[in-house]
Amino acid sequence: MRLGSLFLGIVFLIASSVVYAGDGCDSATTQVELNECTAQAYQSADDELNDAYQVLVGQLSNNAASLEKLRAAQRAWIGFRDAECAFESSAVEGGSAQPMVRNGCLETLTVARTKRLREHAHCEEGDLSCSR
Repeated sequence: MRLGSLFLGIVFLIASSVVYAGDGCDSATTQVELNECTAQAYQSADDELNDAYQVLVGQLSNNAASLEKLRAAQRAWIGFRDAECAFESSAVEGGSAQPMVRNGCLETLTVARTKRLREHAHCEEGDLSCSR
């Protein structure tokens, strides 16, 4: 039992330090505030993802096959993201820190996906992985 408490304490400290370092939540002192802060950070990342996705959709508007593949990839990625973050936050399932851990995971994966979508939208000529 002691090992479990130690593990949860470490998860909380790591997640808290990521929150504090990453998005200006320096004044958050309660778990509720940390949960709200990480939810806002995830929402901001999701907004950026949607913007990047729409840019790429616009660029693929004349390429129906690639556009459908992008849509399928995005649907699959959303399923992966949700399952991965459910797994990652399962160590604190039912606890007050679960939303913070889940939101941190959602934000991290969303930022990475946004970067990848932007790379697709701004690939250089001759890049064989460019779908535009």
